[in-house]
Amino acid sequence: MSQDIKQLPTVCFLLGLPRSGTTLLAHLLQQHPDIAAPPEPWLMLALEAFGRVDHRHPAGAPLIHLATSEFLGRIDRNIASRAFADAAYGQYLAAAGKRTFVDKTPRNWLVLEFLDSLYPEAPRILLMRNPYAIAASLKSTWGISLLSAGRPSDIAACLAGLVLDQPVPGIASSLADIVLGLPTLAAHRGRRQTQVVQYEVLVARPDEEIRRVIAGLGYGSTAIASATVEQADYLRSSTFGDRKILEKKTIDERSVQAWQSELSIEEMQVVTDLVGADLLKELGYEQDLRYAQQAGVVDKGREVTEGYRQLFSTCKDLLGGRGGALFGISAQPSELNSIVRQLESSPRWLPTPP
Repeated sequence: MSQDIKQLPTVCFLLGLPRSGTTLLAHLLQQHPDIAAPPEPWLMLALEAFGRVDHRHPAGAPLIHLATSEFLGRIDRNIASRAFADAAYGQYLAAAGKRTFVDKTPRNWLVLEFLDSLYPEAPRILLMRNPYAIAASLKSTWGISLLSAGRPSDIAACLAGLVLDQPVPGIASSLADIVLGLPTLAAHRGRRQTQVVQYEVLVARPDEEIRRVIAGLGYGSTAIASATVEQADYLRSSTFGDRKILEKKTIDERSVQAWQSELSIEEMQVVTDLVGADLLKELGYEQDLRYAQQAGVVDKGREVTEGYRQLFSTCKDLLGGRGGALFGISAQPSELNSIVRQLESSPRWLPTPP
């Protein structure tokens, strides 16, 4: 980038999967007088997909994509995208009277390369949470059927629905978050200027963790007396973010172990297959894996997890690029039918829970 970054708004990206606690962390950061952490802007996802519109657009989706691609191909697209983002972030900061914008958009894991190309100097905060707890929250909050992830016919039905131009099923995007998003974010932990926050530590020691994160952003921690979930009214006017925080008065540690009673053994097995025992251990959740195994879950090996990853990677690539039709971009029915046939003919990729 050839721009003078000293003249640009200060931006930080808060990364983490949906249902991993990003709304809580953003709300705690929002309480600092210099930090704005509003509900999810989804700005990077929109900019990365610029020029790709719904196939029902009256001007013609292929023509729009072709024209914008030709035009942007003659200029530095990153500079144009960065200028737009800076203007948006900058205006929000000016209106809020704050200095640092925290962009909390859980599905930014889909466009990390694009984000890095636009904001290579921006700090990152990476929130990690126990995958079993994330899955339990998907089940209880969004009604995601985890057992469907173990049935090839159900996954095939999700993809077949896309062929018929039906709404994107929640299970497809949620499973992609776990199968592809989690390892993608895990690999991002060692990136320069990245602070890693464990959800379990955050809820156990919120004051200490928030002060550490704020210090990493270059601010003194004295501006926040204590981390609290109060004063969340600014979330009421937004469609995005965890609505449960509006009902809370204090940070509740019970969410850490709730998954043990909320997930059945079969559901724990599906989560273990999706994530893989190796990644669970790498992320520090070996004790939780051991609990699941004592309940009857078995480690089916890397082959099963790699099968999931190969399946969803293929879907994402064939169905529209980085974001893919799993997230609302159309694809050719023949391509989707091919994936459905692959699913039905290769049940070993999505083994039925014991």
